[in-house]
Amino acid sequence: MTSALKPLVLIVEDETDLVTLLRYNLEKEGFRTIAAGDGEEAILLANEQTPHLVLLDLMLPLLSGMEVCRQIRRNTKTRDIPIIMLTARGEEADRVRGLNCGADDYLTKPFSPTELVARIRAVLRRASPGLAEETLRFDDVVMDLAGHRVRRNGRDVHLGPTEFRLLRHFMQHPGRVFSREQLLDVVWGHDVYVEPRTVDVHIRRLRKALNEDDETDLIRTVRSAGYALDVRSPATA
Repeated sequence: MTSALKPLVLIVEDETDLVTLLRYNLEKEGFRTIAAGDGEEAILLANEQTPHLVLLDLMLPLLSGMEVCRQIRRNTKTRDIPIIMLTARGEEADRVRGLNCGADDYLTKPFSPTELVARIRAVLRRASPGLAEETLRFDDVVMDLAGHRVRRNGRDVHLGPTEFRLLRHFMQHPGRVFSREQLLDVVWGHDVYVEPRTVDVHIRRLRKALNEDDETDLIRTVRSAGYALDVRSPATA
């Protein structure tokens, strides 16, 4: 996979040796990683980078893991990010507290890297099924993420990098309507200024590449709202 297709994991841990070990094992398994050494930095990075998953230690400087978890869940931008808590505490009460404050899973130190990767993949499958798979399917469209190829009804579909990222996002969230601003954030990134109408240009290119002859237009335009991948409704623009 290219780096743009790899899920991003935020590691929140103040033990530098453990951070090094976690980054090595996760990157070896095809993940991208960023790290925060305290609770305040974790909140900042979660908001700026919007990772696909957070590995969160319970005992942290400045802000506890519990408080980091609560703040991530209160922020509309980060509230849906899966969180796996890492802690030396194994008591049931601590596990319950972690899950009650919004964690999706809980792993007690010491743990094996193999188990951690398996837990991460399981949580990602539940939260964002497309991220845990190398092949996405919708109707008669098949997207090979590892090979960076798209086929529809058996024929090759040739897409530019931006159209590929757009289609990947739609196929990871079929039926969901995304505004131009949301698509700009996901496909172009938060730090790049692009006119919202640029999205329309790339949607037209994606439609032209996907649709041949009498094939159904899979991209639905929702007036005053945005776009969705939806086989049921024809485009209105």
